[in-house]
Amino acid sequence: MKIITVKDQVEGGKKAFEILNEEMKANRVQVLGLATGSTPVTFYQEVVKSDLDFSDVTSVNLDEYVGLSKDNDQSYDYFMHEHLFNAKPFKENYLPNGLAEDAEAECARYDQVIEEHPIDIQILGIGENAHIGFNEPGTSFEMTTHKVKLTDSTIEANSRNFKKKEDVPTYAYSMGIKSIMSAKKIILLAFGEQKAQAIKDSIEGPVTEEVPGSVLQNHADVTIIADEKAASLLSK
Repeated sequence: MKIITVKDQVEGGKKAFEILNEEMKANRVQVLGLATGSTPVTFYQEVVKSDLDFSDVTSVNLDEYVGLSKDNDQSYDYFMHEHLFNAKPFKENYLPNGLAEDAEAECARYDQVIEEHPIDIQILGIGENAHIGFNEPGTSFEMTTHKVKLTDSTIEANSRNFKKKEDVPTYAYSMGIKSIMSAKKIILLAFGEQKAQAIKDSIEGPVTEEVPGSVLQNHADVTIIADEKAASLLSK
């Protein structure tokens, strides 16, 4: 596990882009796993500004809210188009279908997508409770794509993007921890002091399903990019 401490989110986005750029130039990226939320925005801004061509690259996203259509401005599909896909077209883009009528079938479909498109680099954020994707504390490390009931803390954290808390979906489809760990390379971004405990527990604590991010200690190629506040509780 490699840990890079940066001054702020802007520098963090640049560092993540440098890694992606190197891997792209070496033709080591056919499938890119992507995340949403405020954390990867500066990374996507660097990608959009670049001359990188994604016309032969497939994207596979971590998650999507249940109940939101693609054209809903709070859906993750909409987010990805606004922040990346409209400016940088990919060969194919995959996200869970938030309007799928059969949850079990949708999870099986997405597992098949991941199996057919092995992820070369997975971009991750981390929640204040150390969730990765929408894999909340207590999620089995053997879990693949699943429908998740979001915790109150996750709903509260995500409510800043909605007009009122009651508008936040209470369920989401998420790539499972086993699916995330199947990526050849993982880049996790963390910014702000509210992420400091999650980063400390994930890096320096025991590997436990109560701290989903701690599973990354078992991966062969993980880079964590944290700003000074998010890294503030690390002992080394």
